[in-house]
Amino acid sequence: MVLLLLLVALLSPTGEAGKIIGGHEAKPHSRPYMAFLQVKTSGKSHNCGGFLVREDFVLTAAHCLGSSINVTLGAHNIMERERKQQVIPMRRAIPHPCYNKKTWANDIMLLKLTRKADITDAVSPIDLPRRLAKVKPGMMCSVAGWGQLGVNMPSTDKLQEVDLEVQSEEECIARFKKYIPSKQICAGNPSKRKNSFSGDSGGPLVCDGVAQGIVSYGRKDGTTPDVYTRISSFLSWIHSTMRRYKRQGSV
Repeated sequence: MVLLLLLVALLSPTGEAGKIIGGHEAKPHSRPYMAFLQVKTSGKSHNCGGFLVREDFVLTAAHCLGSSINVTLGAHNIMERERKQQVIPMRRAIPHPCYNKKTWANDIMLLKLTRKADITDAVSPIDLPRRLAKVKPGMMCSVAGWGQLGVNMPSTDKLQEVDLEVQSEEECIARFKKYIPSKQICAGNPSKRKNSFSGDSGGPLVCDGVAQGIVSYGRKDGTTPDVYTRISSFLSWIHSTMRRYKRQGSV
């Protein structure tokens, strides 16, 4: 029974995917692509991260899907209505058609906003990788979010960030039976207490200024490494989806 409960906690989309552990407060508005998502589903609410990839589209994790999502851009302290913030409701959520909530495969989703964001010093899109981009073991990347600061700790009001080292495929294959090297990235040095955690789901793994991954899932105890959706494997779907909804206008 204990083993079953641990497995459910690991795989539950509302469980322990995504908080910042062992990081520090980010410089205000130094990550202008960051989005804070207030997700509502069946009367319940939870928070996720995301990132602006076009004036009218935010990229996030498919397990952050809800019946309604309010997107806040340009935020540092999400408990205050800062002058630079832009709050834009989601018009449509478009999870990847092959997303599997049991295995976390294809954990990626586009959010079409009800209007275009105003591009400012606090709000601007981040670059996506090239199709053949390689994220190699040993590379230093970073992740940011407003999630919990540790196990049994509250979420943070102010954006936190942490540097993470990309790990080998073997590291995550040994740790997670469902790990898919071609579609996922393994990040976080097992010897260091630095990680993403609950509430950071959907935020970007940024390497050399490019969004290479999306916070997907990890273990309930907050130990590393964790699994990130590999964005370069989904570029065709991302671009074709955005083109389709651009042609359809506000639909």
